[in-house]
Order: sequence, then structure tokens, then C-alpha cells
Amino acid sequence: MLTLWGSSTGNGFCDGMGRRDFIRLGALGAGVSTLTLADLLRHKAHGASPKTAGKARAAIMIYLPGGPSHMDMYDLKPDAPKEFRGDFNPIATNVPGAQICEHFPLQARMFDKLAVVRSLVAVDEHSDSQVMTGFSEQTNRLQQHPSFGSVLSRLRGSAGASSGNPVPPFVSLRGMSRGTEPGFLGVAHRPFTPNGPGLANLKAAGVNTGANLDARRNLLGGLDDLRRDIDATGTLTGLDAFTSRAFDMVTSGVVRDALNLDKEAPATRARYKGVESFLTARRLVEAGVSCVTLSVGGWDTHSGNFTTLKKQLPEVDRGIANLVGELHERGMGDDVAVVMWGEFGRTPKVNSSAGRDHWSPVMSALVAGGGMKMGQMVGSSTARGERPKDRPYTVSNLLATLYGAMGIDPAMTFNNGSGRPVHLLEDRGLVTELA
Repeated sequence: MLTLWGSSTGNGFCDGMGRRDFIRLGALGAGVSTLTLADLLRHKAHGASPKTAGKARAAIMIYLPGGPSHMDMYDLKPDAPKEFRGDFNPIATNVPGAQICEHFPLQARMFDKLAVVRSLVAVDEHSDSQVMTGFSEQTNRLQQHPSFGSVLSRLRGSAGASSGNPVPPFVSLRGMSRGTEPGFLGVAHRPFTPNGPGLANLKAAGVNTGANLDARRNLLGGLDDLRRDIDATGTLTGLDAFTSRAFDMVTSGVVRDALNLDKEAPATRARYKGVESFLTARRLVEAGVSCVTLSVGGWDTHSGNFTTLKKQLPEVDRGIANLVGELHERGMGDDVAVVMWGEFGRTPKVNSSAGRDHWSPVMSALVAGGGMKMGQMVGSSTARGERPKDRPYTVSNLLATLYGAMGIDPAMTFNNGSGRPVHLLEDRGLVTELA
């Protein structure tokens, strides 16, 4: 079975795969992922650059799709009128003067290991493009800027690559979207996804003898000879070597083991019940993946805001507290940068449906690790949470700070599809309180 995935426009919020054209070979068992991985490896080699030294070696990016309410999580306004302050009360954290939502008791007890930027200015757009690339989806439809994870893939590969550890550098546990795309960096730097090219076929095969693996290698070699004959650019030269490396990646079991949560103690799995993607992310960065992105819940709460959040906030609390706590316990607190945010905040005034609508003038983001300065609230919003009161920052500023934590200069350039050098970010000022 030969499958051609064509371009699709999708929707602007949760689109699936298929934006870029690529070819997959099916019905070959391990050969499915082998061909895709080999192609990725080949493309990557043609566009590789030396690794960049940095403080942190990995990043976990947590996306809250739909736009979480800043007023009900990290920027509560207990002195505002009822129609603004909502149903939740603030609680003290272990950092004097810092308060967060009552549904975040686990984070409150470890806030010295966390920081919140409460004065971020966003754009009114239902897309992860801005928080993953630093550019709006509208801009990216034309300019194709790469995602944070794709940049790490391009510059640093996987953390285990130098030791021969066959681990993909960028994994998206939430599938594909415009924000996770590699843009002008090329298909080699797309994320591996559980249901897409790469990871979907890393599960243990029923019977994989040396004989049938060799047969698959030979079949792929024959197909690649045909492709080589019709390829005028010479980009398929050396495909056999890449195919061999792809087989090593599939058969090594490193990523397969990382995705197998049964390897964890029952008590650990119980702590992550309902938010298992946080545990998977921790296991993947331990295995050597440079960037993992995941999503939790749905936050487009135009109605029933408080009913929804009463269920979702405790889940986020457990996910963050366990993830960050375990990173520190394992000596990885500074090695892994963590960020959690959505595309915008929500209206300070509660609407007639007990909901909050889109609000881009101000939002909050949680950060942890990466050698950044923790135990603080950065910036503040006005008395009713309507706009930044001080220390206004853009989403791009926080991304620039995260790049800096990874040892990457946000002013560096890559050539875009037209061969013109383009900066990683346009607004490259840092969130100085974190840096």
C-alpha cells in the first residue's frame, strides 16, 4: 500500500496531520516507520548544524488549548467586584506574598520551584502558533516560521545523539498543528507523534527475526534504487546508511520503553492518573528527547467557566507538581525548562453564561526549571485583570527567554524558503526577571 498524504487546509485550532506533502509506504510492519525515519534522517543530515551549548538540555511545553482564564489560575483579584473576581479564592504559597488559586494546593507548596509571568500580551487567535513559534498563525500561513521544538531539532538534535542513542529530538504528544510545524526548516524537523510518522510504529512487533528484518531492508533497498533513478537532485545518495540508522532507532527500544508507563512503579502511575502525558513527557526527556509538547483539557470556557475549571485545575495541579517535583528529585531541575500557557487569557468580567470570553490584552504563563530564576511572580495586571499594570511582555519575549535557557540566541538567523536570512524571533527582548 502506497499512501500519499497531501496538503490540507484544516482548521485554525486543532487541525490534524497532512499540511506538508510526504509519502509513506504501508503494509510493511516495521518498514512503515523505517522508511519515514530514514527520510527524516536523510533530510536532517542535509540541513544539520553543530550543536549549540546551553544550560538546559531539554524543554517540555504544555499547551492549554482554548485559552485558560488568567483570572482564575494565577492572577486572582479577590478585591474586585464579584462579576470580575469569580468563584475562586486565592491561597498563599511557600513564597511570601505570592498567591495562586485554591485549586492549586500542590503548586502552592512548591512555588519556590515555579514562576509565573502575569503580564503577557497575546493576540486574539485560536492557535498554538504564537506560543510555539513567536508568530501568529496569520503570519505563519505566509512566512512559515519554525516551532520551538523544530529549532531545537535543527540545532541540537536529541540529547542522546552524541552517545549513539537513537532518540527523536522533538516529540508532540498532542499530534500535529500549525504551531508544531518546522516551517522553512524542512520536514526533517517535524515532531514525531504517537499517531503519525515515527512513533506510531515503535510498539513491539509480534515476531521480528533477523531474517524478516533483513527482508524488509532488502525490499526498501530495491524501492530506494527506483526512487534514486528518478531523483535528479542526488538527495537520495547514501540512503542505505540512513535506512540502517532508522532500523536501529526502531529496534533499539529506547523510545518504546519511554512510552511504556508500565515501566513506572504503581504508586507513580497513580499520582499521574488522568494526566499521564506529564509522566510520558518526563520519561521522554530522560530518554534524551530535546523537546516534548503536550496538551491538557479544553479551556475555551465561554460558558460554565467555573464548573469546567473545578474539574481541570486539580488535574493540572497534579500534573505540574509531580512533573516538576520529580525533575528536581532526579537532579534534572535545571536541565529541563518547562512552560505552560494557552493562546490568550479570558475576559475579566464574567458573562451571562457564567463564562469568560477571549481576552488577548493580558494572560499568564507558568515556567519552571531551565536554570531560570524561580519563586516569583513577574509583572502584574490592573485591579480588574484587564491589562498589564507593569512589566508588560510579549509571548515572543518569553520564547526568547526560553531559547536563552537552552543556550540558543534568538537573534540567530536561518534561510527561509526564498533563501533570505530570517531571525528566529522579531521581538527578542528577554523577561529579565527570569534570565
